[in-house]
Amino acid sequence: MMRKGLIFGFAALAAVSTGALFNTNSAKAAGEAIALPQLEWSFEGMFGTYDRASLQRGLQVYREVCSGCHSLDYIAFRNLADLGYSEDEIKAMAAEVSVVDGPNDEGEMFEREGRPSDYFPAPFPNPQAAAFANGGAIPPDLSLMAKARADGPNYLHALMIGYVDPPADFELAEGSNYNAYFPGHQIAMAAPLFEDAVEYADGTPATVDQMATDLAHFFMWTAEPKLEERKGMGIKVLIFLLVFCGVLYAAKRKVWADVH
Repeated sequence: MMRKGLIFGFAALAAVSTGALFNTNSAKAAGEAIALPQLEWSFEGMFGTYDRASLQRGLQVYREVCSGCHSLDYIAFRNLADLGYSEDEIKAMAAEVSVVDGPNDEGEMFEREGRPSDYFPAPFPNPQAAAFANGGAIPPDLSLMAKARADGPNYLHALMIGYVDPPADFELAEGSNYNAYFPGHQIAMAAPLFEDAVEYADGTPATVDQMATDLAHFFMWTAEPKLEERKGMGIKVLIFLLVFCGVLYAAKRKVWADVH
C-alpha cells in the first residue's frame, strides 16, 4: 500500500510540474493533442549513443542564440569534455565569460575570468531582471527541458520549427507569437532561429531544421548526460544475468542428474 502511495504521489507531482511548465493561454486548445514530427535520434534504443558532432553544433547554437535569455544552471564547462572537447578548448570557452566571485580580503565581490569548474553563467542577475527584460515572462532554464515533457527532444525540435503564420480565423493575443506545436499555439518567445543564424564550425549548413535538431540533441544531453553510461551498465547487467542463469541451469542439471 505504501509503495502504491509513493508511486501515485510521484505521478501526481510530475503531472503538476509538467502542467505548470507548459500551461497554455488558450482554453480553446485544452485537451488538444498536437502531433509532433518524429525524428530518428542516435541516442534512442538500448545501444543508442550521442552524436558528438550534433552535440557540439547544439552547444554552438545555444551559446550564440539562446544563452542571451536562457540559463543552463546544471552544466559546468568541465562537463563539455563529454562532448569531445579537449582541456585547452574547455579552458578557452570558460575564459570567455566573467564570473562574480568573492568576497575578497576586503569583503567585496569581484569579477574574474571563468574556469572549467564554473557553471554556465545566467544571462540575468535575478528573476526580476529576467522578467523586466522579457515583458514580464521569465525565460526558463533549459538544463532539464528535454526531460520536462514527454517526447522532449521531438517537442523541442518541433517548437523551434513551429513558428508559422497563424490561420486566418485565429485570434492571436497581443505580444504573443503563433507556434503550430506549442499547446494553445500562442507563445511569448519570438522565433529564435532563422536561416544561417550561426556559422557552424564544421561547415554544416545552418538551416532552421538543422539548428533545431542540434539544439534538441544538445538539450537531451544536458538533461541526461550519463545516458550512455546508464545504457552501458544495463547491457553489462543483462549479460551477467544471462551468464548467471546459464551457470544456475548447468548446476541444476548436475545436482539432479542422478535423480533423472
